[in-house]
Amino acid sequence: MSQKKWIRILIVMTILIIGSSFYYLPYYVTKPGSAKDLDPIIEVENGYEDEGKLMLTTVRMGKANIYTYFIASLRKYEHIYPVGEIRRSEETDEEYNVRQLHLMESSKLNAIEVAFQHADKKYSFQYNGVYVLNVYPGMPADEVLEPGDMISAIDGNEFSSSQEFIEYIDTKSIGDTVNITFTRDDEVQEKEVALAEFSASEGKVGLGIGLVDDKEIITTPKVTMNTEKIGGPSAGLMFSLQLYNELVERDITHGMEIAGTGTISSNGTVGRIGGIEQKVIAADKAGAEVFFAPMDLIPDRIKKTNPDLKPNYEEALKTAEEIGTDMKIVPVKTFEDALNYLDSL
Repeated sequence: MSQKKWIRILIVMTILIIGSSFYYLPYYVTKPGSAKDLDPIIEVENGYEDEGKLMLTTVRMGKANIYTYFIASLRKYEHIYPVGEIRRSEETDEEYNVRQLHLMESSKLNAIEVAFQHADKKYSFQYNGVYVLNVYPGMPADEVLEPGDMISAIDGNEFSSSQEFIEYIDTKSIGDTVNITFTRDDEVQEKEVALAEFSASEGKVGLGIGLVDDKEIITTPKVTMNTEKIGGPSAGLMFSLQLYNELVERDITHGMEIAGTGTISSNGTVGRIGGIEQKVIAADKAGAEVFFAPMDLIPDRIKKTNPDLKPNYEEALKTAEEIGTDMKIVPVKTFEDALNYLDSL
């Protein structure tokens, strides 16, 4: 075969390989991410410095193509999930990303509240409006609103909760028009939207959006959290520890490198997260000496449908043994559990 033919074959194969990498399968692939030092991410005004590190841990996730799917099927700590196990039914990629970013914002809010409570510092809440999580296709809002918009008023009326917003809409009838004031990309807009009946709920009138409260916490001292595009709620515990460490004079790290994961509720309860084994690997690669893992109690109703499901702590401990790390895996149920462990050091 001539050299020209070989070159043509190589060019065609290259084009096919590159082209097929952009063809996505109905699966997601997850793999170990990284452990990020929280010092440059969280800043408390005039806060105290620490000698060690508190780190959040991440999981890398992306849509699967034929190559990433094949590689993940061969690697122990890479996992393949059908789209339906990651995204809600009829949820678009954009709506999924918006939901993850909102979960991150809620996580930050809870972490600040927990840290300021335990450090005995002042804080208060300010309600901003209604945050749009998703827009239902075919409903009136579909042509006006987008996931991530923040609605601050309806017909000039401002509300102190999303429940008041819903109650106001409930006073309207099918075909009525309301004037919506909303913010998108820092630009305030006003649009008129007609109300319609939800197909899944007879007699229920609405705009056709999924919504949650949008509020912010006002603190003294001021807090800045630069989470950029990190999504999801799983950094809550580590956020609260970093914030607390900058609010109090004593250094809870004792010069150590400490990683972990877990959601945080406003009362300080640490919740279950996904990808615990991948986060253990990320923390070990970053040189962490301690790893906090949620010691979650799995309800009986979930055990019945998924009997192999283990608490995060048990999964983390198993992974630590498998990879032969010297990192200490510490179970926590609450923020105070983590704080007490660090104080014991």
